Amino acid sequence: MGDVHGRITRLQEHLQSAGLVDASFNWNGESAVLWFVGDYVDRGPAGAGVIKAIMRLQNQARESGGQVGALIGNHDILLLSAVRYRDTVSATTQQTYYADWIDEGGNLQDLERLGAAEIDWLMALPAAALVADTLLLHADSLLYRSYGTSLEALNQAFHRLLADGSAQAYNQLLDEFGQHRAFLGADGAAHLAEMLLRYGGSRLVHGHTPIMKITGAEPAAITAPYVYQDGKCINVDGGMYLGGPGFIYQLNQ
Repeated sequence: MGDVHGRITRLQEHLQSAGLVDASFNWNGESAVLWFVGDYVDRGPAGAGVIKAIMRLQNQARESGGQVGALIGNHDILLLSAVRYRDTVSATTQQTYYADWIDEGGNLQDLERLGAAEIDWLMALPAAALVADTLLLHADSLLYRSYGTSLEALNQAFHRLLADGSAQAYNQLLDEFGQHRAFLGADGAAHLAEMLLRYGGSRLVHGHTPIMKITGAEPAAITAPYVYQDGKCINVDGGMYLGGPGFIYQLNQ
């Protein structure tokens, strides 16, 4: 599932429709495997609620022989920067990290509702995962190349940065997340091949760039992923914060 951005009601509706949770929002998927590709907060009403729900579902799925995985997204990192470096001035925007977070759709209620456990959970999330020969990333960006030549090295580098990184390191990473559409255009196929060779997999799934911003379709019409590069790249950002209904995509094995 792509970028939720605090839309917890839509999240529950989609998971329940897919048979992954029950009417009480508890795991009902038995041995199913569910992955989220980041951006749980900002631009929506209940980012903290989304995080708490995913954490709960992770524990419940594990007890049932299933799995709920989650990647870190740039808005999740932006929230962490507001927590860790609230009054520090960003070298890029010349305003505080807290102000940057607010400008990008930060929700004050999220800060009030997130405790140490949720912050620690966010800081421990991986940047990428390899599932069923599919590389999962948050962003359609080449930024990951700067942080590791292997999947393990990449995730270790993100973990170190999020846990112990300086304000400058956070700023650089957030700036790099400004890249979109790296797998489109004249060099898109080559960029995709490079990422798959470096981190593994025969296809790549990402969020980060709302599909309607690529296709020009109305948000309400986005009910399925944007599949491109001969089926080797799959965008699952349904643009829920822009009014899209959202969706869950089931990978074909």
